[in-house]
Amino acid sequence: MQIDGIASGLKTKDLIDALVNVAAIPKTLVANRITDRNSVISNLQSLNTALQSLTDKAKAAASSTSLARYTASSSSEAVTVVAGETARAFSTDVVVDTLARAHAVVTAAGDASAFAGPFSLVAADGTVTELAPAGGSAADLAAAINAAKAGVTATVVPGGRDAQGAALSRIQITSTRTGAEGAFSLHRGTAAEVAASASIDVSTEPGAAVLARGTDAVIRLFAGTAAEQVVTSASNTFTGIGDGIDITVKAVSADPVTVTVTPDAKAQSDAASAFVKEIATLLTRIDNGSKATVAAPGKTTTLGVFTGDSTVRSLRAALASAVQSPVDGVSPSTIGISVDKAGALSFDADRFAAAMAEDPEAVQAVFAAVSARVQDTTAQYSDKYDGLVTQRITGQQSEVKTLEKQVERMDLRLDMRRATLERTYAAMEVRLSGLQSRSDWLTSQLSALTPSSK
Repeated sequence: MQIDGIASGLKTKDLIDALVNVAAIPKTLVANRITDRNSVISNLQSLNTALQSLTDKAKAAASSTSLARYTASSSSEAVTVVAGETARAFSTDVVVDTLARAHAVVTAAGDASAFAGPFSLVAADGTVTELAPAGGSAADLAAAINAAKAGVTATVVPGGRDAQGAALSRIQITSTRTGAEGAFSLHRGTAAEVAASASIDVSTEPGAAVLARGTDAVIRLFAGTAAEQVVTSASNTFTGIGDGIDITVKAVSADPVTVTVTPDAKAQSDAASAFVKEIATLLTRIDNGSKATVAAPGKTTTLGVFTGDSTVRSLRAALASAVQSPVDGVSPSTIGISVDKAGALSFDADRFAAAMAEDPEAVQAVFAAVSARVQDTTAQYSDKYDGLVTQRITGQQSEVKTLEKQVERMDLRLDMRRATLERTYAAMEVRLSGLQSRSDWLTSQLSALTPSSK
């Protein structure tokens, strides 16, 4: 236990703390460097994440159809139109002759023993699936059909009552897909009996019926002309009616339905603007992080987190060059992408719209080329293995680890320094205490030798 200044009267603990604090100044400076480096690392990691996101967006923007935005319309609710990225301006008439339907059958009504097996389910392509119901009820057969997973579903429905008042049941069987390929038939008998034509199609039994025949949807293009074309689909959706254009038919229409696809100028401009804004935001972030706030005389100047960082500075220059350099002699400013004297990136929607109206293919080519350069630049700096910003982060992290080990060694030296000071001051107190005891003894002896005066 340390007793503070018992002999000297000094506050030795405060003295030791003060001396250790002075010795710890180098450690404090190193700790401050660690804090600064961690702040830089955090900001570089955030910047790298933004670069990787921009790389993905630039890759999409570099596509030859990245500005493809179209509005699709139909003259009738019987037909809906969807235009994809590869669509082009298009208009044609469609006559809807038939809608696609799913094949459906309902059995005759039967009692609890009417549906005893075996049964065979025959698909449109001739595939036979044998069924062995666990019992003779409608529920047993429906369970066997559903368990077979043969492209149909079965549901038990009421079938009325027999002469004695007992409840009867039917089974409604429906294909899981529309079109002729989804047609089927259910037979009483084994697969061998089906092959020998010795089975019974349940839809032909008295009281049974085919509710809907599996049919393809049928439309006609160029109806009434020498080029009339019949197109079929197993579903009510027809893909590739035009490049990147799909239609879905909802009702039969003897009158031609006009489907139209036209360029969507606003959507095209918005797509280009959003990409340019993404780049501009990143450039602004770098600029803000690189600023140094010069303080008044006597005050501290504040440096930005990227101030003096050559890697970030070169990234900024490379991005600006990728955006503003000409493409085959054509300046990106001709399509509304420009950088002002202050280095701020902007997008002029009016100029872009005018350029698209004049030559959309040329605009797409310039935009895709600029995007490809942005992709190359961001990938070069943000690659997770050898990206320049990635390497910068790794370097900073290595430096932090070195500094942390240095702090650990300093902590050990400071602990040793404190222990040494405590021993020194403790010895001093012991010696002072001894001297004090001798002084008191001498004083008492001198007092004894001196005669008292009366």
